[in-house]
Amino acid sequence: MSEQLGEFLRSRRAALSPAETGVPTYGTPRRVPGLRREEVARLAGVSVNYYTRIEQGESHQMSDSVMEALANALRLDEGERLHLLRLAWPAQVTRRETGPEVVRDPVLALAEGTTEQAVIIVGRRTDLLGGNRLGFALLGLRPDERPNLARQVFLEPAMRDLVVNWEAEARNAASYLRMASSDQPDDRLLAELIGDLSIRSAEFARIWATHPVAECLHSVRQYDHPLVGRMTLNEESLRLPDDPGQRVIFSGAAPGSDSAERLRLLDSLVS
Repeated sequence: MSEQLGEFLRSRRAALSPAETGVPTYGTPRRVPGLRREEVARLAGVSVNYYTRIEQGESHQMSDSVMEALANALRLDEGERLHLLRLAWPAQVTRRETGPEVVRDPVLALAEGTTEQAVIIVGRRTDLLGGNRLGFALLGLRPDERPNLARQVFLEPAMRDLVVNWEAEARNAASYLRMASSDQPDDRLLAELIGDLSIRSAEFARIWATHPVAECLHSVRQYDHPLVGRMTLNEESLRLPDDPGQRVIFSGAAPGSDSAERLRLLDSLVS
């Protein structure tokens, strides 16, 4: 993963301006965006030669203190710090079974038994594994469909109309795949998914090249649903500890809101 580590570090220093980090420029012209290698090295308290070797994949012995110093210098958030750790120490990543995923019956029953919110179950490669009737209806899917949701975002034109802020949704999808790829670097099916999206979607390739990294957490998402119109939904993503990588995602509206009424109407239309 040394090549990916270098690419990630370069993308993060390119995204930081000297003004953000307090690095003096003395009015001199700059030929590269963001910070220079020597500036990152100075901020992290390491030699320029050592930092250069890390970016070039020649150093595999980063200590905890150096890792923390680089993360602070590059202003990484928690998800990015975890990604950096996995890239720097790939031997410590726990390898798991990388075959097709199966969702447990009790988890399916939990999703299908929920009536007030839309619920879907998503696997570690963003495959849709199950959900309740409302969850499928929210995404414009039949209950028997099991698409890959990242492919839906980038390759299905209807998703651009369904999700109000498509660009943010697309970046979130790519960010999660980047996180998943460092979590399971040997997952052939995940690598094939990323490769397929890179070839078939110029938008994915553009976003992927910026090395976005993020976990799927709670969010507020707006939908412009063809059956019931505009809805603002609160989304909570809960990981399943016994099924690494799988998440149960609940989407609901604030009580008494127009969105809550529209969600109930959508449920009645598909019941």
